[in-house]
Order: sequence, then C-alpha cells, then structure tokens
Amino acid sequence: MLNRRRFLTSTAAGFAALHFTPAFAQDAPQLQIFVPAAPGGGWDQTARTIDQVLRSEKLISGSQITNVGGAGGTVGLPQFVNQWNGKASSLMVAGMVMVGAIIANKSANNLTEVIPIARLTGEFEALVVPAASPFKTAADFVAALKADPTQVPVAGGSAGGSDHILFGLIAKSAGVPATNLSYVPFAGGGEALSALLGNQVAAGISGYGEFSEQIKAGALRLLAISADKRQEGIDAPTLKEAGIDVELFNWRGVFAPPGVSDADKASLIKLVETMAKSEAWATECKNRNWTPILLTGDDYAKFVTEDTARIGAILKDLGLA
Repeated sequence: MLNRRRFLTSTAAGFAALHFTPAFAQDAPQLQIFVPAAPGGGWDQTARTIDQVLRSEKLISGSQITNVGGAGGTVGLPQFVNQWNGKASSLMVAGMVMVGAIIANKSANNLTEVIPIARLTGEFEALVVPAASPFKTAADFVAALKADPTQVPVAGGSAGGSDHILFGLIAKSAGVPATNLSYVPFAGGGEALSALLGNQVAAGISGYGEFSEQIKAGALRLLAISADKRQEGIDAPTLKEAGIDVELFNWRGVFAPPGVSDADKASLIKLVETMAKSEAWATECKNRNWTPILLTGDDYAKFVTEDTARIGAILKDLGLA
C-alpha cells in the first residue's frame, strides 16, 4: 500500500540560462507546460502552481499552458509524444492517474516514451458527498454500497486513475465486487465537482485540494480521507479510522518530451529542483495540502517503472485491467 513513508520552445543555447540566478531572469526561456487533462483538476492546478512559482522566483521569463483532456491523460499523451518531440523547454504534468489510465485503457502510448524529470507532490484523496446527502459518515456510504452498489454512483477522474482505484479498494474492503460499482469518470475535476454540486451523483472521490473550498463553504461534506493519519486543520477521519482498511497517496510529477538532449534534460531537472526547494513552492504545497516528495532523473524513472507494476497488479486484482 502506498503510504507517506514510501513517498518519504527554446534552443539549447537558450537553456544555458537555466543555470541561472534570479538576476538573469530576463534571459531565461519561455516554458511550455502541457496538461493532458481539462482545466480545474489536480494536474491543471499543479501546472498553474508551477507556472506561478517559476515566475515569482524569476526562473522563467514566461510560459504557456496547453490543456488536452480525456481518458486520464491517454488522449493528450500521444500528442505530447509526437507533436512536442524535441521541444527542449517543455514539460508535461502527469502522475499516478495516467499510469492507471494507460493500463485500464490499453493505451498505445505509455510513460516509457517520455523523459522523467521530477516527482513533485503526493496528495491524499477525499471521499465527499453533497451537503444534502443522507450519508453522514463513511460507514453510511459503505452500508449503501453493500445494500446496492448500483445505486451509489461516484464521480471521479478517468477510468483506472487514482480516484477509481480508491473506490475499488474501498469496495473490496467492504466485500463489494468492483465489477458491480457505479463509477462515473470525468476528464477534469471541474466537471466532477459540477456533478456533485448538482446532486447528479451520490459521492465523489478526488484529491482533497480539488474539494477543499467547497468543503469549507459547506457545499460538500467530507466523509474521510485516504491519508495515513489525521491531517491538521481537516475535520475528518482517515478511511482506516472509519473502519475501511485502505490508505492511498496520489503522486504527481513532470516529464519532458522524447527527443530532448541529455544537456536539456539536466537543465530541466535543475530548473524544477530549484523551484521545488523554494519557500514559495513550500508555501503553495502547505496551502494545498500537497506533500512534497521530490525525486528526480534516474531515481524518478525507476520509481515510475516500479509504480506502473504496482498499479497494474492492483487494477488486475480489482478487475479493471
């Protein structure tokens, strides 16, 4: 089980500016950030936070964010692989969700075709319901699943992603076959949130940060979180406290497109490492309840390979692969 301990376009000449100090920001390159998801979700939030911090730290002169949503990133991934090939000043945001979606959708492309740059954050998931829901606790939710899982539609990200995996693990813990679940996948967190606020689904699962504002406003009720322990400032039990023997952290990171030189890869790693070690990034992570889990280069590549095997085994066990 994934836990906190285990977690514990420009030319090459232009990229020389990435061996920088803030004083040289005016010479820093423009950065292209590719988000293989619709606006509003966790990857989009990560991309925009990266953009914000890089600008505030004067590590780039500017950036452009491109969103291509669909199927847990497997719609956008081929575009990044083929159309962004060799673009040295480019990064794609992705993570555990894409790993699962590639397996579940039997995607023709996978993460071996891109260049791992850095794992950045881990985020626990949240199980929420609309404010008017009859479910007051996670136990109420599980009882309804046991009674008739087809009557408990749950909104989340794309099929095979971390939200879907968590729903399957909750069901398995409760003795409910994953094949009987009613999971409603959405390409972006904004769409899933709309379905929840419109009472079109019984519950929702996503990263806590995607729901936090609506939880604080009272529009959503937080039943439980998938962290390993209670979180400061969050008034909700862990799934384990609620009697559901499940724990899960969703990781996110960045990748370069294929065709990037070793020198440009090193420059991108340096850029992201500098950003991730800044006070501005630490502040954003704290505000968004993201756990910093920086891992770069070859170590990150090894992690992606190992996590792909782990998630594949989970999806097979849940009947999702």
